[in-house]
Amino acid sequence: MLNIRRLKDKDFEEVYAIEKESFSEAWSYQSLYEDAFNNPLAHYFAAEEEGRILGYIGAHIILDEGHITTFAVKQSERRRGVGSLLLQSLIQYAANSGVNYMTLEVRESNTAVHKLYAAAGFFKVHVRKRYYEDNGEDAYLMVCDKMPEVKKDSAEKATAFE
Repeated sequence: MLNIRRLKDKDFEEVYAIEKESFSEAWSYQSLYEDAFNNPLAHYFAAEEEGRILGYIGAHIILDEGHITTFAVKQSERRRGVGSLLLQSLIQYAANSGVNYMTLEVRESNTAVHKLYAAAGFFKVHVRKRYYEDNGEDAYLMVCDKMPEVKKDSAEKATAFE
């Protein structure tokens, strides 16, 4: 059974392997680790099934704004709904934490994930020219301003002001 939960230190090796397989400009091991476990604004979640990490997502929450910083699913597990469940879970967590809107940047060429983000309520608001250093590709700045209703009975009781 697929479970979305907070990222744990014991997950990090698998998460970093997914990071490296997914991005031409992967975060360094140290940078990703520091953000996930030592940044008080960062909130990371993992998709786990039968003890294996299939994907992860991270965001910074600052007052009423959430910004998705990283998001990847293991290549062999794509097109199973893992990414959609991770994204929806993060958006719900953010709404429960007092977030009114979320932002992200995505490569212009990554059309598969554009559809995933659009299905979750994100829309393109700006193009950041030559955003990616590896090839000078543009990034779309996307925003989701239609957050779900707060689930008062959520098991995750965190707020934006922890």
